[in-house]
Amino acid sequence: MSAKQTLRRVYTGEGGLDFVGRRKTWYSITGVVVIVCFLAIIFKGFTLGIDFEGGTKMNMPYSANLNETAVSKTFEDATGVEAAKVQVVGAGDSKILEINSRRLTEQQINQAREDLYNEFQPKNAEGEASPDVIGDSTVSESWGSTITSRMLMALAVFFILIFAYITLRFERDMAIAAMAGIAVDGIVVSGVYALIGLEVSPATVIGLLTVLAFSLYDTVVVFDKVKENTAGFEGSTRKTYAEHANLAVNQTVMRSITTTVISALPIASLMVIAVWLMGVGTLKDLSMVQLIGVIEGTFSSVFLATPILVTLKNMQKKVKDHNKRVAAQREGKNVDADGEDVDTDDHRPARTVAPVDPANPMGASWRPGRT
Repeated sequence: MSAKQTLRRVYTGEGGLDFVGRRKTWYSITGVVVIVCFLAIIFKGFTLGIDFEGGTKMNMPYSANLNETAVSKTFEDATGVEAAKVQVVGAGDSKILEINSRRLTEQQINQAREDLYNEFQPKNAEGEASPDVIGDSTVSESWGSTITSRMLMALAVFFILIFAYITLRFERDMAIAAMAGIAVDGIVVSGVYALIGLEVSPATVIGLLTVLAFSLYDTVVVFDKVKENTAGFEGSTRKTYAEHANLAVNQTVMRSITTTVISALPIASLMVIAVWLMGVGTLKDLSMVQLIGVIEGTFSSVFLATPILVTLKNMQKKVKDHNKRVAAQREGKNVDADGEDVDTDDHRPARTVAPVDPANPMGASWRPGRT
């Protein structure tokens, strides 16, 4: 089959790709990525923002005479503490220079303010030099610890509610598969942040919860189609559970891709605005985690969730027996309800069913909307 024909069948939902049949490939790819992410988290760790780690942040209006290296040196000479980060944020008249460090005493803050004023003469809105324009804020380590514990609690509640909802709405196996996919999403996003060294802020956590919800929504849509396709599947020996599930993924994959593209475009635009136009760190943190998460969430909902579901289902006796009956029917054998061969005195040839192409379980004549 040509690439054009495959794309057409994917676009029309005719079952152009064997997502479920190649699940071992997706498991292998995911396993490698997850291992790399775990290693990055363990050995490199996260770059925590001041809200999680605690510390002091000082800022002053930005001007052309401000040099980040010079500001960092002046700050260190005044406080005896190395600046963890010096960055310019904002745009236009609201542009400021921020200095982050570990928690400082009041005396250190006053000395830093005095030395920064003497060295760079920052000006207020009226254009007058004033030490009062140099602001500061301090977050205690205990506050950072409280924020971290609340974040972990929010994630735990999120996962519990997800499992309960999908179990009640669908079934337990689907809940387990969805949880596995979302767990991979969280690990991959966290691993990328650790690997690249991106700062983790409250906006990052908000963005992570948002993309986990996005991934869950996409997964639920696929599972809803799987539930529809597999209703009463034991009563027919034309297709296995895996083939029904694969068809469901094919019928929803274009929707998943379209949703991802539509979601990624405004997120990318937000990144451009945040980084190059406004320099707003909060927007950058939010948009970065959302972009990574949307891409990973689409992968997990298409290539992981349903294959994991099929793997779980294939462990059940009724599905195993049904798979045997389907295979026997295709080979022209007589089998009982447990899929075992049955001897018969009736020597009439058994009715055979043509094998089903996993990439097109509904047959060549099937079209969306026709059954």
